[in-house]
Amino acid sequence: MNRNLGLLFAMPLLGITQSVYAKDYLSVAEAQAVLFPTADTFLENVLTLTKDQKKAIKRLSGVRQRWDEQKVWRAEAGGQFLGWFMVDEVVGKHEFITYAAAISPEGHVLGVEVMSYRETHGYQVMEAGWRAHFVGKGVGDAFKLNDDVPNISGATLSCRNMTDGVHRLLALAEVMLKP
Repeated sequence: MNRNLGLLFAMPLLGITQSVYAKDYLSVAEAQAVLFPTADTFLENVLTLTKDQKKAIKRLSGVRQRWDEQKVWRAEAGGQFLGWFMVDEVVGKHEFITYAAAISPEGHVLGVEVMSYRETHGYQVMEAGWRAHFVGKGVGDAFKLNDDVPNISGATLSCRNMTDGVHRLLALAEVMLKP
């Protein structure tokens, strides 16, 4: 009887510890302000991708585009086009990592910010120094983990999936957003 009573009290604590690691760091508006600090306008668009466009994205990035739609924002300052803001999700080890990427009109990464991190490990991908390795990269650049983007011990899956995700967003910009 005592053993069962102890389990009864421990059960609610197990549920609490699972949700402690999920944390939201930035809203869409906050991430937009960080990645495009001079922008005064963000025009939201929803891109609907065809099967051929999804195949082209995979061909360019090596990563499958899972969603049929992608929300993007055109960032402007005084009517001047600054670039594209995109929110994406990739799986870390078990849970989604929500991040935002800013892409220049020429198709290069201006910055990457983690908006929400739900994993128990691998949080090092939130460090600015690691994310800075993406800045300046274009779709044609190498994206090999450990060579072009450093791996972080204990965060390999988060590193790999964010690296693949950023490369996929660059391919999406190439296929869908370039004139």
